This record gives sequence, structure tokens and C-alpha cells, in this order.
Amino acid sequence: MTVNQTPEVKIETRHLKFEVEEELKTLWHGGDVFKTCFFNALSMQFPEGEHQFIRAVRHYRDRIEDPRLKKEIRGFIGQEGVHSREHKRYNEALRHRGYDIDAMDKRFEKHMAWVSRLGPTRQLAGTCGAEHYTAVLAHGILSNPDVLTGASPVMKDLWRWHAIEETEHKAVAFDVYQRCIGDNNLRRVVFFFVTYNFFKFTFLNTCTMLKAEGKLWSLKTWLGGLNYLWGKPGVVRKCVPAFLDYLKKDFHPWHHDNRELLKTWEDKFDAELYQQPARAAS
Repeated sequence: MTVNQTPEVKIETRHLKFEVEEELKTLWHGGDVFKTCFFNALSMQFPEGEHQFIRAVRHYRDRIEDPRLKKEIRGFIGQEGVHSREHKRYNEALRHRGYDIDAMDKRFEKHMAWVSRLGPTRQLAGTCGAEHYTAVLAHGILSNPDVLTGASPVMKDLWRWHAIEETEHKAVAFDVYQRCIGDNNLRRVVFFFVTYNFFKFTFLNTCTMLKAEGKLWSLKTWLGGLNYLWGKPGVVRKCVPAFLDYLKKDFHPWHHDNRELLKTWEDKFDAELYQQPARAAS
């Protein structure tokens, strides 16, 4: 029997809507074209990706007998459903900057169609790997204020909301996998494919957006971007050790116990946002 290593964590579906249409007509991340395009590129993967995560976990839901994990699965599905909806709205709003959203969607949908033809075991293993990437990046957003320094308040709220909920449910797919499959070799092998595709599509989407901005071949833009990701603040560089923890045989997402950080942001976020009815779903 698999020992539950996940602590008691609230997995709450926050039915919020973010009015980002006007924000996304601008270089919302402090006027910096690379930072703005990088985050926008991440968003392009979320609607389809998170629907796939839901399908992968839902396939095994009826095999789970633990009432606590069943409740966590419901929370996971609810949160990912709202994430998919909000990022679909986000991505549609990007059309105003002249980005070829249809081409980027088509490119990613082709990949996700391939993923959907894999067996359910590999789909769930892939979901675990992708959830690890989002959880580690979420921790970076919540723990390092430099990541979103200069971003508009609305966009900060959106990305922090997403980061909070990704942290809350970071172990759900993993716990389902361990109970229903438990093959750590497969989990680690699939992680390499997830890694390749995560960075591939983020890079391609960033390039597509930089091209639309007329900055694809700007050395200054790329040097600034590389410094942001790998220098200071080092958004990706600081995440690498945590990314690689996934390859440990005894890995569990909550071995990186950031509940104290999570609670700080949950309290702050909920207190501020729930007082702003314009951003709450009707």
C-alpha cells in the first residue's frame, strides 16, 4: 500500500475572472518585450494542456478508494478547469497585438493529439511531469518578487492566482499515479519527453511573438531575456535543482514543503481579490 506523503492542503476552486483584454494590448510586464512574450508563450500551452491533465487523472479516478484523495481529485479538476477557461480568454485577447494565435494553437494541438493517442499510463506519467514543471515555476513566482517586478497589478494577480492553485494541487496527479501505476522508471523516462516538449513549445511561441513585435533578431532583446531566465533574477536557473529532484527514486512533490509560503499568499490573495467583485465570476 502506498503511504500518503501529501499533507493536508486546501485545494479550493476559486471562480474568478480576470479582465485582461486591455492589459494584453500592451507590453504588460514593465514594457519589456521579452518578459511579456515569455509569459504569454507559457499561457498558450495551458488551455489544451490542462484539459489533457484532467482527462489523464479522470481516467483513474474510479480506481481510487481513499476518500481524501478522491476529494483532492475533485479540487484538481475544478482548479484546472478554471485555469483552462481563463487562459483561453487570455490567449484570445492576445490577438489584439497581431499574434498568429491560430498558428500557435494548431502547432500545439497537433502535439496534444499525439499525446491523446498514447496509453493512459503514459498520459498520466506525462501529466505528473508537466505538473512538476508548473509547480516549480509556481514556487518561483510566489517566492521571488523579482519574477513579476514591473508587471501590471492585474497580470500579477492572474499569475499569482495560477501559481497558488498549482502549488495546492501539485501532488494530486502524482499520488494517483503512485497508487494506480507506481512505475518510477516509466515516470522518469517520460519526464525527459515532457522536458523537451515544454521548453520546445515555450521557445517556439516566444519566437513567434517576438517576430510579431519586430524583435526576433534583436540581440539586445535576447541578451536581456537570457539574463532574466538564466542570470538575474534567473527565473529558470533557480528552478533547475528543483526540476531535477523529480528524477530521484523516492521523489514526492511535497518533499519540497512550501506550505508556509503558500499560506502567506493564499491569505493575501483571497483577502484582496475577494474584495474586488469585478474579478469574481458571477
